[in-house]
Amino acid sequence: SPMAVYMCRAVLPAHAGPRGELDAGPLLQWMDIAACLAAEKHAGVSCVTASMDDIQFEEAARVGQIIAIRTKVNRAFKTSMEVGIKVTVQDVLTNAEKIVSVAYATYVAKPVGDAKVELKPVQLLSAEDRMEHSLAIERRVIRLGYVQVFQKLMKESNKEGDFYTCEERDTVSTEHTHVQSTELVLPPHANHHGNTFGGQIMAWMQTVASISASRLCRSHPILRAVNMFKFWGPSFVGDRLVFNAIVNNTFHNSVEVGVRVEAYNCEEWIKGYPRHINSAFLIFNALNDKGELLTFPRVKP
Repeated sequence: SPMAVYMCRAVLPAHAGPRGELDAGPLLQWMDIAACLAAEKHAGVSCVTASMDDIQFEEAARVGQIIAIRTKVNRAFKTSMEVGIKVTVQDVLTNAEKIVSVAYATYVAKPVGDAKVELKPVQLLSAEDRMEHSLAIERRVIRLGYVQVFQKLMKESNKEGDFYTCEERDTVSTEHTHVQSTELVLPPHANHHGNTFGGQIMAWMQTVASISASRLCRSHPILRAVNMFKFWGPSFVGDRLVFNAIVNNTFHNSVEVGVRVEAYNCEEWIKGYPRHINSAFLIFNALNDKGELLTFPRVKP
């Protein structure tokens, strides 16, 4: 498609984690950059990340391999659009290619002055384009209902009172999995609009979540999914970003870590008035030396 954006990155040692595999932080940054470029190619104006649908990572990339990212706008709404993201890993020696992730992100066109930007319809050139265009409206309905469903579930759970049933002797407290990290947003962390780069925030979130998960598995956790990632507001150069991560629950071979990000400018920092800018739930598993999945202990909140 002429409106698609293609990006290739060689996986270098600086991008790798302790296991020699591509760290999820740089990959999330590359995905956000490529998707934003596709959104701006269609809109013709600056665009910002609004949310990412649940991201699943199917394959790991190793040092020396090539990451290829293809993004394109599937459907434009009034001021927002859905961007499809396909990530593959290519081995330069065997020429084999495997899918790492297929994800969908929502980007919003920034108003030009006081005027709202009316996005033009997407030009559909193939059967695949038409299918994704149709599915995009269904995914949008799911997105809009996601928060309401989640809030309803939380209310119902709270009505039931203390629904935690595991005996204390079988569990590990999540208290020691709480990780807090503070980052100062500097010019290299900003995007071309002057806002904090969304991909950078995602990378910082992955770091604190990984540390939190490691305190349970005593190994190097592997990010498998990012769920309910949404930006609630912007942040800017000079802001202090405070990341709080904690294990929410374990599921035999996987663990969910919740991360909340709050931003402060200088005045808010002194007065202690945070701005909640985004949250997400990150799912990890871990492997032993034989490549077998480790079992996580049950936890007590």
